[in-house]
Amino acid sequence: MHDPEKLLVAMFDAARAAADPAICLPPHLPSPPKGKTVVVGAGKAAASMAQALERHWPQDAPLDGIVVTRYGHDLPCERIVVVEAAHPVPDSAGEKAAELILHKVRGLGPEDLVICLISGGGSALLALPAPGLSLADKQAVNQALLKSGANIAEMNCVRKHLSAIKGGRLAAAAAPARLVSLLISDVPGDDPAVIASGPTVPDPTSFADARAVIEKYDIDLPSAVQKHLQAGKGETPKSGDAAFANTQTILVATPQMALEAAAKVAHAAGIKPLILGDAIEGEAREVAIVMAGIARQVRRHGQPAGAPCVLLSGGETTVTVRGKGRGGRNAEFLCALAVALDGMENIYALAADTDGIDGSEDNAGAWLAPDSILRAALKGIDAKTCLADNDGYGFFQAAGGLVTTGPTLTNVNDFRAILIL
Repeated sequence: MHDPEKLLVAMFDAARAAADPAICLPPHLPSPPKGKTVVVGAGKAAASMAQALERHWPQDAPLDGIVVTRYGHDLPCERIVVVEAAHPVPDSAGEKAAELILHKVRGLGPEDLVICLISGGGSALLALPAPGLSLADKQAVNQALLKSGANIAEMNCVRKHLSAIKGGRLAAAAAPARLVSLLISDVPGDDPAVIASGPTVPDPTSFADARAVIEKYDIDLPSAVQKHLQAGKGETPKSGDAAFANTQTILVATPQMALEAAAKVAHAAGIKPLILGDAIEGEAREVAIVMAGIARQVRRHGQPAGAPCVLLSGGETTVTVRGKGRGGRNAEFLCALAVALDGMENIYALAADTDGIDGSEDNAGAWLAPDSILRAALKGIDAKTCLADNDGYGFFQAAGGLVTTGPTLTNVNDFRAILIL
């Protein structure tokens, strides 16, 4: 009685809409100050957040600023400059934007206001190397981290200690102005110190923590980076630092909000929603095995709920890249889920990144049906071979399950829905 694909897509659409800056940001805007208002920011939602702010800011109140977003994520703004740069590996445009942002907030007084708009992707987009390091150094480390299997908190711990702007350093530059940070969370646990590497909040991590991440994943570092981490000079500002005396941090959208919006769509369709967690981490293929086990339990034993129901989850899985295929973590998750379920009847799934880009590909994710393995096999594509080669994209391209939205201009991380009818 349900069209599985349409229902899964409707839930995904609702999850994305819950994080639309035009809706979630305006209620949290501060009042204009006596002095100047400067807007800065970074992330995949930076332009849409800036546009939403402009549209709700009093026309007679001074306002200017600069934000940096990913290429292809620009939106027209009248008073805030929007710069585009590379993601997930930084480029010179991101480096220049970070320099301009630091320059913009320096020299302000206590009657001035800085509004910082932060969303996922900001860590790569704010690419200002620490003294003694080059952009090439940061690019090499970023590429190695992305392939290592490190989770987002571990990656951002390292990034903060190679940066001149992240890990609370932007707040230090803005002091003594009042600083209000409006955040769209894309990280498990919604920790502001992890979102975009926490440029405006205290950093609880240390150089020793960064070195431990490098050792854990056996990452080969450029010599300058190795020396910088070993020296440990210029630690990030910590809780209690005067830089944070006049700061406020507000989460305007989170993965949990997105999952709850999707759950409402399911409930309205007569499907029982089960939210399994908004902060699920781990290797994508291993998470898929666990999810497949839960789905089988529903079909065979009606536990933890009977069909029809949908298993909803968010968070950020990882992929340790060993093959040469194409595909982000959501395609990897679904390819592994397809193998684990092996065509089990009446189970459908969708996994996609709410920013519209799964890894570095042009799709947001994909959707899985019981006959996906068969449809791919008819085109000569084997699911297990694709999974071994990290080629989830190739599998779903053959099976006809790619989900393409284009940039959504927001980001509350991954969305997964397993529909059991």
